[in-house]
Amino acid sequence: MKAEVVVGEQNSVRQQEVASSADLRPEIPHPARMYDYYLGGKDNFPADREAAERALAANPEFRSTARANRGFLQRAVRHVAQQGVDQFLDIGTGIPTVGNTHEIAQQVDPQARVVYVDNDPIVLTHARALMAGMGRGRTDVLQADLRDPAGILAATQVRELLDFDRPVALVLAAVLHFLPEEEKPYRIVAELLAALAPGSYLVLSHGTADFIPPEVRDRVTGVYTKATAPLVGRSRAEVRQFFDGLELLEPGVVTVPLWRPEAEPAQGADRVSMYGGVARKG
Repeated sequence: MKAEVVVGEQNSVRQQEVASSADLRPEIPHPARMYDYYLGGKDNFPADREAAERALAANPEFRSTARANRGFLQRAVRHVAQQGVDQFLDIGTGIPTVGNTHEIAQQVDPQARVVYVDNDPIVLTHARALMAGMGRGRTDVLQADLRDPAGILAATQVRELLDFDRPVALVLAAVLHFLPEEEKPYRIVAELLAALAPGSYLVLSHGTADFIPPEVRDRVTGVYTKATAPLVGRSRAEVRQFFDGLELLEPGVVTVPLWRPEAEPAQGADRVSMYGGVARKG
């Protein structure tokens, strides 16, 4: 497994193997870079922008859904940090932007520690500039793949930064919908949760096609079949299965704008194509 670690403010940079520019595969759309484009970021390539525009042409709500998901992530991370959890394992983070997990967690607890995991080398390339720690907590980035949970859990960087004898918040925001059934997403989540201590949390959001016509769904998924990962929308019941065996916090699995909103949700918030939920391991 290739890995480069970028450590936040007041920490050094360690490198095991620096990703080469060829690893970026800029000619192939990557979901993380497309998501960055939806959010208005600039860390993407022409192929990503072209694919994202095709997805937006099929479903113009992609951009507002991405922003709603970012709001959910921020509220969920803040809530978990307020419960006293000061360790976060954020897998499939994508390109760090303002208001990412480490910033929110360290607003609550400056000592909070965060490990980001992503398989796109561009995340590593930009992490040093985008992820200066806000406090004395440490923030590391690991290049690895969600499909290898054992490798993530065993990584030296993860084991050095996170204490698995204490609660950890596992963050899987808008990433599991890139894993088709044959890649066993439920098994992957279960394996990650099994390694966490009681009192740990799962923060999860997942795309759905529950509210869009089949022809729109097919056009969108067609765009992603040409990217580095497919797009698999799951129903609310299927998303709820990821939380089996956990204590699901109120209001349960809902569209992301409806998870503990800080203001009155906009009209149509109950039909946003992304479910989210937070649960505690007992």
